[in-house]
Amino acid sequence: MLYSPCCAYPSPNERKIRLAKNIILCADSTCDLSEELLEKYNVHLVPLHVLEGENSFLDGIDIDPDAIYATYAEKGVLPKTAAVNVSEYIDCFKPFIEAGNEVIHINIGSALSSSHNNCKLAAEELPGVYPVDSRNLSTGSGHLVIEAAERIAKGMAAADIVAELNEIAGRVSASFVIDTLEYLYKGGRCSALAMFGANLLHLKPSIRVDNADGSMGVDKKYRGSLDKALEQYVADQLEGRDDIVPTRIFITHSGISEERIDTVRELVKKYQRFDEILVTRAGCTISSHCGPNTLGVLFITK
Repeated sequence: MLYSPCCAYPSPNERKIRLAKNIILCADSTCDLSEELLEKYNVHLVPLHVLEGENSFLDGIDIDPDAIYATYAEKGVLPKTAAVNVSEYIDCFKPFIEAGNEVIHINIGSALSSSHNNCKLAAEELPGVYPVDSRNLSTGSGHLVIEAAERIAKGMAAADIVAELNEIAGRVSASFVIDTLEYLYKGGRCSALAMFGANLLHLKPSIRVDNADGSMGVDKKYRGSLDKALEQYVADQLEGRDDIVPTRIFITHSGISEERIDTVRELVKKYQRFDEILVTRAGCTISSHCGPNTLGVLFITK
């Protein structure tokens, strides 16, 4: 098992960072935080569903991106993803609420999945549950998870934390460079003509998340090799900017060489000074849509 579902209680070791006022922090599996970060911040994950034909898997528990890539290479078929349903959220949150806790749950953006709406419906049945629409995905949501954990540790009230998270969500910058449009085409998210044109012209598109609602669109198109595209992309995101919160930045990828990760890390250091540069691997949602060799830098602006 890659992650523990959120309905499992923390171990005694985890309880040492159990937070003031008994606030439990949960998130959709799409936040793409590493196991180390999940443990550090005592985050309970709720997995989305990954559907392959008649088979249904739980994201990060019994399927991972490499399995998706292997199936696509063998059969040419990509899975679909499905939201967490209302009863699954209730089953997860109910033991925490009945034990006298409150729950803050960070959802994948509502423009990308019905998970947030389902979470709100579950919260109507369970007073003390606070769903947060991250208006983002991957470690764009992950930023909010860590921001929530830090505020819980300071003893803030759940309602006050949620209010601050809703403001921060509008300042999270999330984007990715995609090596190939093949996966987007196979998933019905771009046309054959667009894929053919991108391949012919050696274009590497950058996809940006609109933090107003969580929708995604093409930001820029880089011409040339992936290495050249990544170099220009990082410069475009970070060079010369004074509006970036220097606390942390994520380098999140869907499976890419260590050499490229190291190159991007050095470029980040060249253009900005962050207290933490966190490298994480994207889960099934990003990976099934964008394919391998996708990479993004995700940060918060002032």
